Amino acid sequence: MEPRIVDSRDDFAQWAIDRANAILTDQGSTLATASRRGDETQIGETAQALGQAIVDALLEAFDGLVCEE
Repeated sequence: MEPRIVDSRDDFAQWAIDRANAILTDQGSTLATASRRGDETQIGETAQALGQAIVDALLEAFDGLVCEE
């Protein structure tokens, strides 16, 4: 995603919504497919990848809040 300046809670909320949509678009269909197939191994791996994408997004947000001097 492109860098974004967050000046308010509304800006942050919109960033979070946009980021969540991007993650779900990127990872969600694979999880749904694995779910329909009932492949427990693929469900686990896909869920782990989805969770990692969420963690990465949170770390990205945190890193953006840290003031660099």
